[in-house]
Amino acid sequence: MTGKTTAEIQLPLSLEWSFKTDDAIRSTAAICNKMVYIGSNDGFLYALSAEGKLAWKFEAGTSIESAPLILDDKVFFGSLEGTLFALNSNDGELAWKYQTEGQISGAAQWAKRQDGKTDVIVGSYDYNLHAVNSETGEKSWAYEADNYINGTAAIANNIACFGGCDGFFHMVDTRSGKLEKSIDLGTYIASSASILDGFAYFGNYDGIFYGMELKSGKILWQQQAGSIVGSPAISGKHIVIGSKNKNVYCFNAKDGEIIWTFKTLGKVEASPVISDKKVVIASGDGRLYVLDLKTGKKLWAYEIGSPILGSPAIVKNKIIVGAEDGNIYCFGTK
Repeated sequence: MTGKTTAEIQLPLSLEWSFKTDDAIRSTAAICNKMVYIGSNDGFLYALSAEGKLAWKFEAGTSIESAPLILDDKVFFGSLEGTLFALNSNDGELAWKYQTEGQISGAAQWAKRQDGKTDVIVGSYDYNLHAVNSETGEKSWAYEADNYINGTAAIANNIACFGGCDGFFHMVDTRSGKLEKSIDLGTYIASSASILDGFAYFGNYDGIFYGMELKSGKILWQQQAGSIVGSPAISGKHIVIGSKNKNVYCFNAKDGEIIWTFKTLGKVEASPVISDKKVVIASGDGRLYVLDLKTGKKLWAYEIGSPILGSPAIVKNKIIVGAEDGNIYCFGTK
């Protein structure tokens, strides 16, 4: 969940292809084995080739806003009806489905069990973080918070770390589902945390961004940054996050000092991605931006013309992102 990729992009980029779905796209693409997997509010999960051709689609029955997880030849994703699906990645056939009692907005994660098998871990608006056997779809455990769980759990050292709409930052053992620690932050946390070297970085809905030491649960620093629903990206000392106040912020990981800000013309709800020394981020102003990591200077931008709420996905010299106009866009190096 650091939001950093080793895949590099060379500028300038141009639009290579687009693919039309029947409703808005708020899901983030997952790219694996030259295939693109992404959900749409039309209720389908799409699998596209690297050239943007439809390989298969699966009808989930209701909107898919979460990013898919690709693991062990399966695609895992949740729907706003509260169903966690597992599909065969090669043909889209249903392997199993698991029902929660509230919508699933965040992406699924995974963790190894004590018996060596794998659990898929996902939060739900039924207040629970669910751990589900990735092979069978059977529940391993559920941890109940006091309100909705909107984001994706960040997992480090067998601990799932996530904020809830109950205003707490929770740390739960992924093997047992038992609470290790919770920190009361007073207001709800819709975003996902990023974890690096024993520290967690995340924002809340009231506009405070935190740097926290996980072992002690101590808040080391905090900054005002506007309402945050995305997940930060981290590279070295640079922590980058977008805000509903239309700004992109870069904080110093050590002390939270602002290194730079970049102003867009719309709310920034998507999570940024750091590629080499570049930041790729989308805005509600309908533009996809590439910024310089050190300075925040705009290096490249493309106006799609429709708000972008999902986060960009990057492979070498390609960026794939969906927009509110229902299209999936692929940008590549000229």
